[in-house]
Amino acid sequence: MSLLGNVSATGNSVVMTSSSSLSRDYYFNTTSGRTDVLSFRHGDIMGHRLQFRSRTNKINVCPFKVVCVDYPRPELDNTSNFLEAAYLSSTFPTAPRPAKPLNVVIAGAGLAGLSTAKYLADAGHKPILLEARDVLGGKVAAWKDQDGDWYETGLHIFFGAYPNVQNLFGELGINDRLQWKEHSMIFAMPNKPGEFSRFDFPDVLPAPLNGIWAILRNNEMLTWPEKVKFAIGLLPAMLGGQAYVEAQDGLSVQDWMRKQGIPDRVTTEVFIAMSKALNFINPDELSMQCILIALNRFLQEKHGSKMAFLDGSPPERLCKPIVDHIESLGGQVRLNSRIQKIELNKDGTVKNFLLTDGNTIKGDAYVFATPVDILKLLLPEDWKPVPYFKKLDKLVGVPVINVHIWFDRKLKNTYDHLLFSRSPLLSVYADMSVTCKEYYDPNRSMLELVFAPAEEWIARSDSDIIDATMSELSKLFPDEIAADGSKAKILKYHVVKTPRSVYKTVPDCEPCRPLQRSPIEGFYLAGDYTKQKYLASMEGAVLSGKFCARAIVQDYELLAARGEVMAEASLV
Repeated sequence: MSLLGNVSATGNSVVMTSSSSLSRDYYFNTTSGRTDVLSFRHGDIMGHRLQFRSRTNKINVCPFKVVCVDYPRPELDNTSNFLEAAYLSSTFPTAPRPAKPLNVVIAGAGLAGLSTAKYLADAGHKPILLEARDVLGGKVAAWKDQDGDWYETGLHIFFGAYPNVQNLFGELGINDRLQWKEHSMIFAMPNKPGEFSRFDFPDVLPAPLNGIWAILRNNEMLTWPEKVKFAIGLLPAMLGGQAYVEAQDGLSVQDWMRKQGIPDRVTTEVFIAMSKALNFINPDELSMQCILIALNRFLQEKHGSKMAFLDGSPPERLCKPIVDHIESLGGQVRLNSRIQKIELNKDGTVKNFLLTDGNTIKGDAYVFATPVDILKLLLPEDWKPVPYFKKLDKLVGVPVINVHIWFDRKLKNTYDHLLFSRSPLLSVYADMSVTCKEYYDPNRSMLELVFAPAEEWIARSDSDIIDATMSELSKLFPDEIAADGSKAKILKYHVVKTPRSVYKTVPDCEPCRPLQRSPIEGFYLAGDYTKQKYLASMEGAVLSGKFCARAIVQDYELLAARGEVMAEASLV
């Protein structure tokens, strides 16, 4: 990827370039003969200090313009998972052009629906994408407030272990919109307020050695005996492969850890934070399969756990380019098109989608790419006894709350990275005024926080949620934030509640996840709850859309013939 801004040091010289009007101000600070790095946190870039030599050890304070101190895009393109995803993408534009393109009606313009429509358009078909709301993105939606500031449905992180998402960025020509951060995982230390513990993955080592090194080097969260017991407990997963991972779906994280003889403190210190980050629930509820899948990706792929932030709001910086691509190939995307009912033919197949405005939308095939809870609400009575749909009863969305707080000052005890709070109420957070170009502010911090588990809070008032958040933040920022607001002052806040977000990955859910091709001819599903190997994630949503599009392309002859029969029947 071409960097918009670069910082490099050679010998005694410092070279900086910038090629964007979105550049930020950075300064060198020199105190007591020490030259601090260009950064947001007193010279610390993620715990490392870049030093510039000088014969006099004195450098005049001087402003420079650079875009960011983000890291280059990692080398992902030659990994087996990336190549597998790239091959699947390539099958759509290279597929035989249909004699008569299918009109495919898709409900839901989240990443699953957008992905389905994008790859159908690539294959020469005409998707008609319907979104109930006035904003793209589904679970990655965002809105602008009256001040022009964005607030989002969630705090979205793009991992190196997301090969289909990474391919999608490349296919759209927007790789430069991902701001890659240092290869680290950073945890707050509740017993040491204001301090953090790091897992740093060295770039010089291949996987899984870089992950093992990161774990072994961290002596603040786990003791050596705990590390050894954890490593022994993980051996069956490392040796048993995917078959072993899938077999652990019946156990919660907590139950699996105890079964393997791993001390409870490992769960408390590390996996409470990971469980909430992965599925917004605690280890006593989360299926161990979810954790093992994540660990497998993070430990087996050198850059798997490396993180990137999008450089702005997801609807504009990610979803809009997908829509532009779809429309350039003849597809349609319609906002404010809420489905009221799935109307059926006499044979039980879909006749049309009835919208709340009274209009009907007909197609040659139909896709539901909404969250599973919405699908279940609109499921026709005739379909409910069908085992394929009956199994969906166990799949239920988990509540989650996303909190944004703008402060009157720049907080110092933060980093240009995602942070695991290890708070009983908060999952992960980031200072978006630092991590994201579009949200950058040199004078004030905007913390975006995931409030989870949220089940007991989803019905509470915004003010109650903010009060609880500030109480937790006072522990993370004891010198800067007070629960009573006597230190850093809140300028404004936004609370975004999602009563039913990604499906709750509790034990024994895996057999209930449906394939994208339903038993109803011409009806398909997409969504991260459908069958694919990345569970409830952006990667899972995009991959489910590709699988859904592939199923429709494979069924072309059947669907085209069915369309001709239905057309003839309507003339009789």
